[in-house]
Amino acid sequence: MNVIKTDIEGVFIVEPQVFGDERGYFFESFNAERFLAQTGIDVTFVQDNESRSRRGVLRGLHFQREPYAQAKLVRVVQGRVLDVAVDIRPVSPTFGRYVAVELSGENHRQLFIPKGFAHGYVVLDDDTVFQYKCDEFYHPASEGGIAWNDPQIGIEWPLTESEIILSDKDRKHPTLKELCEF
Repeated sequence: MNVIKTDIEGVFIVEPQVFGDERGYFFESFNAERFLAQTGIDVTFVQDNESRSRRGVLRGLHFQREPYAQAKLVRVVQGRVLDVAVDIRPVSPTFGRYVAVELSGENHRQLFIPKGFAHGYVVLDDDTVFQYKCDEFYHPASEGGIAWNDPQIGIEWPLTESEIILSDKDRKHPTLKELCEF
């Protein structure tokens, strides 16, 4: 696997080595020993999740508060998304900044998102299947969210606002500034 550092400490793009021939392909989607050797992060994943969505669906920006904050390793099995991780660690020098990466069933890229980040993605192809591993179980009482279109963060989504499809819950998230005022 090839691990690529991003502009934000602790966020990594992971490119697995893909072996292909006329039958198809094979790759190791995660190897704890290799991940530790290349990132210095010792992570134990406890929950795997999968969603299927159509073009325009935006899920996020979600996070879990301590003590149930989650690190995630996310990937697309089929289709394409723009995946986004926003640093919401108040004492971080990159607080409020984000990393955005296109993940697809074709490029096999993955994004590692450490604890202390909000996460979201917008689906770019119909019938997209998204998978992610978490190092902490889902705890509904600790979940939070940030507005997908927070002007302070300024995420450059590749779709127009009229193309975006949101859940009722995701429409109601506060901005990062409003969240920090609580």
